[in-house]
Amino acid sequence: MRQISLYIFFLFITYSISAQKVENPLLANDFIAQQKWVDSVYASMSLHEKVGQLFMVQVMSNQDEKMKIKIIELVRDYHIGGIIYSLGGPVRQAKLNNELQSISKLPMLIGMDAEWGLSMRLDSTYAFPWNMTLGAIKDNKLIEQTGRQIGEHSKRIGVHFNFAPVVDINTNPLNPIIGNRSFGEDKDNVTEKALAFMKGMQSAGVLANAKHFPGHGDTDQDSHKTLPTITFDEKRIDSIELYPYKKLFKEGLSSVMVAHLSVPSLEPREGYPSSLSEHIVTDILKNDLGFQGLIFTDALTMKGASNFNESGEIDLAAFKAGNDVMLMSENVPIGISKLVEAYKNGDFTESRLEHSVKKILQAKFKVGLNHYEPVGLHNLNEDLNRIKDDVLYEELLENAITIVKNDTELLPFRQLENKTMAYVKLGDDDGSVFFNELKKYTKIHEIESTTIDSLLGKLSGYNTVIVGFHKSNSTPWKDHKFTPEELDWLKQIAKSYTVVLDIFTKPYALLDVDSIENIKSIVVSYQNSVIAQQKSAQLLFGAIPSKGTLPVSIGSYFKVGDGIINNSINRLSYTIPERVGMSSEKLKKVDSIAQMAVDMKMTPGIQLLIARKGKVIYNKNFGKHTYDGDEKVEFDDIYDLASLTKILATLPLVMELEEQGQITLDTKLSEILPEYKTSNKNNVTIKSMLSHYARLRPWEPFYYHTLDSTKKPSPKYYRDTLSKEFNIEVAKNLFLRSDYQDSIQEIIKDSELLDRLQYRYSDFPYFILKKYIENYYDRTLEQLTQDHFYQSLGANYTMYNPYYKISNTNIVPTEEDNYYRYQRVQGYVHDMGAAMQNGIGGHAGVFSNANDVAKIMQMYLQKGFYGGKRYLKPETIDKFNTTYYIDKKNRRGVGFDKPQLNGEGSTCGCVSMSSFGHSGFTGTYAWADPEKEIVYVFLANRTYPVEGDNLLLKKNIRTDIQSFIYKAIED
Repeated sequence: MRQISLYIFFLFITYSISAQKVENPLLANDFIAQQKWVDSVYASMSLHEKVGQLFMVQVMSNQDEKMKIKIIELVRDYHIGGIIYSLGGPVRQAKLNNELQSISKLPMLIGMDAEWGLSMRLDSTYAFPWNMTLGAIKDNKLIEQTGRQIGEHSKRIGVHFNFAPVVDINTNPLNPIIGNRSFGEDKDNVTEKALAFMKGMQSAGVLANAKHFPGHGDTDQDSHKTLPTITFDEKRIDSIELYPYKKLFKEGLSSVMVAHLSVPSLEPREGYPSSLSEHIVTDILKNDLGFQGLIFTDALTMKGASNFNESGEIDLAAFKAGNDVMLMSENVPIGISKLVEAYKNGDFTESRLEHSVKKILQAKFKVGLNHYEPVGLHNLNEDLNRIKDDVLYEELLENAITIVKNDTELLPFRQLENKTMAYVKLGDDDGSVFFNELKKYTKIHEIESTTIDSLLGKLSGYNTVIVGFHKSNSTPWKDHKFTPEELDWLKQIAKSYTVVLDIFTKPYALLDVDSIENIKSIVVSYQNSVIAQQKSAQLLFGAIPSKGTLPVSIGSYFKVGDGIINNSINRLSYTIPERVGMSSEKLKKVDSIAQMAVDMKMTPGIQLLIARKGKVIYNKNFGKHTYDGDEKVEFDDIYDLASLTKILATLPLVMELEEQGQITLDTKLSEILPEYKTSNKNNVTIKSMLSHYARLRPWEPFYYHTLDSTKKPSPKYYRDTLSKEFNIEVAKNLFLRSDYQDSIQEIIKDSELLDRLQYRYSDFPYFILKKYIENYYDRTLEQLTQDHFYQSLGANYTMYNPYYKISNTNIVPTEEDNYYRYQRVQGYVHDMGAAMQNGIGGHAGVFSNANDVAKIMQMYLQKGFYGGKRYLKPETIDKFNTTYYIDKKNRRGVGFDKPQLNGEGSTCGCVSMSSFGHSGFTGTYAWADPEKEIVYVFLANRTYPVEGDNLLLKKNIRTDIQSFIYKAIED
C-alpha cells in the first residue's frame, strides 16, 4: 500500500511540475492504469519492436494486391506503430484495417488526413467545408461541432488520429499548398477556429494534430515538390506563426506535425527541413514551448532535403531531431535498420527511445487500443452519411457566405416586379444548381454566348445580371482564377448592367479583377458544392441572412473581417426536415401515400410541398402528366388550381379593399353593385357569402345553356375563329360570344335563394366579387393579381390562361373533355364557368406550381408580410381567418376553409383551429397552420382523363398525407 501511495505521489509531483508549462495531453483519465500498461508493454518489447513503433506507413484501401502484401509484411514483420490512410472507400478501408490490426502484435494507431471530414459521402463530396470557408464563420460553436462530428466519423471508421486542424496563418495569396486549408490570415481568428475544432474532435475521442509547425502560411512554393523557404526572423515567427500553437498547447492539443520547410532563422543548415532540425523540434517545440504530445514529421518522402543520400538517413535524422513518429518513410525496413544500428552504436540512448515509444503507447491507451475491437461493418456507410451531418453542413454554409460589396443595398433583392433578371455563368465548373435555385425566387433566364458582343446583345432585355463564377469543388487545390477573357467579359457586362458577382471559389479569385467600381454587389460563396450554390441563391433573395466575414484580405479592395450583415426578409428558404424539428424518416410515409395514389390511378401525377418555420423541407414530384404519356412531373410544371383561385386571387384583393376602407365585412351587395338593390340578394353581406352562409346556390352549369340539341357548342354562341363579337376563348379554336359574360352575371343575380339558411358551399360569391373588383379598378382580375401580388412575390409560375404564355410541355392537362369543348383541356381552365369568363374567374382559373402556391400561403402565415414587403395587415388576416358562424355549425372563415368541427372533413383533424386553407376540384389542396408554422401544398390533376370518382377525396389521400406531416414533427 505504501509503495502504491508513493507511486501516486511521484506521478502527481511529476505531472504537476510539467503542468507548470504545458500539461501532458496524452495522459488518460486513469493515468495510473495507463502508466502500468505502458510500462508493461514496453518491457515486453524487443529493440526492433520498439523502433518499429516509431513508423507510420501510408496505406490506400484501393491499392492493388502487390502493395497490400508489402503492407502486411511491414505490419507483421516490422511491427510498425501506425498507419495513415488515404484514398479508397469506407467499407474497404474498414475491412483492410481490421485485417491489418488482426496480424499486428500490438494494435496500431490509425491516422488519416481528414481535415474536412471523411470524403466518403455517397455523393462523393467532402463531408464538411474547407477551412477557408469555416474561417468566414463568426460562431465558433459551429466550428467546435464540426470538429466533434468529424471526430465521430473518424472514430466510427477506426481512426485514432486526424491530422487536423491546419493552423497555418495564410498570409500569402499565392500559397499553393495551404490556401483553402487555412482558416485565414488573422492569427486570433485562426487560433479561435483551430481551438474550437480541436476541442470538438478530441471530445469525440479522436486525437487532434496541429500542422505545419512552425508555420507554412507564407510561401508560394509547393512543399510536395520542393523545400519551401520561410524567410522571416525569429521574432516574427514567434509572434505570428507560433501564436496558435501556444494557445492550443495550453488547451490540451494531442500532437503536432512538423513542416517540410527551410527556415534559415531557426535552422541555418542548408537543405535541413524543419522536420529534421533539432533546434526547431527539440529546442523550440519541446523545450521552449513545453509541448509533451506526440510529434510527427511531415511525409518523409517530400523533395528538397539535401545532404541525405543514403536510405534511412532521413529517418534517423528525424528521430534524433526529436520527432516521435516518422510519417511515410520512403523505406521502412531500411529506416528501422538504420535506427537499430545507431542505437547499438550509441548514437542515441535507451532513454531517448523510451521517451518516444512510451508516448506512442500512451496515445494508444488513451484511444482505447489496450482493449482493441475491430471496426463494425454494419451500417458503416449510413453512419458516415448522417442527417445531422447534412444539417451541420447547411448551417456552416449559411454562416460563411459573405457579402463584401453591396452598393445601393441591392441585396437582398426586393421589388422583384421591377427586375428583369439574367444569369451568366463563368468558370469551368457546373452552376446549374445555383441557377435552378434562383428560379425558385423569380423569373430568370440563363444567357449564353460564344462572343461578348453576342452576349451583350442577348442581355439587352434585362436590367439585372447575376454573374456566377464557378470553379471546381473537387479538391481545395484546384485553380481558382478568372481567365483573361472572363475578366474582360465581366468588365463589359458590369459597364452596361446592374451586376451581382457571386464567386464560388476562394476569395483570392477577386485579386485579378482590375476594378470593382461598376460591380454593384459582390458575394463570396467560397465553394461550388451543391449546398453552397443553394444557400448562396437563397441569400441573394433574403431567404436567409448574410453572416459571413472575410477570413483573408483581397488586395486593396477588402480587408480581413469585412462582411456586410443583412437580415432575412422572410422569403421561403429550402432545407431538410431536421432543421425545423421534423423527421426525414417519418416523412417517407408521405412518399408512400403519394406514390400509392399515382399507382392506383387516383391521379396521373402530383406535386407535393411541405414547409415549416419559413423553410421548405419537402418538395417532391410523383407520376406523370398523363397515365400514358412520357412527361414526368417536374418542379416547373404548372397545374390548374381550380378553387384555390378563391383564396390565392380573389380573396387577397378583397382584403386589400377592406383595408382601404372601400368595403367592410358587413358591406351588402346592394352597396357595391347597384343592380343588386332590387334583387333577392340585396342584403347579402361579404362576410356571409364568403362564409358560404347566404343561401346562395352552389353552382350553375352555365355552359349547358349554350349547347345545341346534340349537346355540342351551339353556333348561336360559338365560333371557331376570333372576332369582336366572339372573343372569349374557352378552348383552342372555340370562341364564346363576348356578351355572354353579362348573361352569367344576370343568371346569378336573378337566381333563387336556397330555402334554408345553412352552410352551403357556393361559387357564386366569387363571380359577384370578380365583377365588383374589376369594375372598381377598371382592370381584369388577371392584371390585378399580377400587379398587386404575384410579380412582387416572385410567383412567376402563377397565372391565368397559361396556354399563350408558356409551352404546353410545362402545363399539366386536366381533362379529355367529351361533353363541352370536345378536346384535351390543357392550358385552358378546366372549370366551365371560368372558361366562359375568358379563363379569368374569381372562383377558378389560376394555374401555378407548388412552390408558388407556398409563397402565397406563407405570406398569409406571416400575417401578410413576405420578401421585405407588407401586403396585408396582421389584423386583416385575422379578421378573414375567423369563423363567424361557428354557432351555426359552419366551419368556414371569410373565404378560407377551416378545420372541420367534428368527424371527417376538410383536414386530417390534427391541425390547429387557427389553421386555414382550401381545396380544389382538380385535386388541389393548400393549407397553412400558424401554430405549427406549417404550409402544405398538394397539386394534382385527378380529373384527367375524365372526372370520374374523386378517389383522392374518397380515400382521404390529401388529409392522410397531412396527418403524417404532423406525425413527423418531433420538437
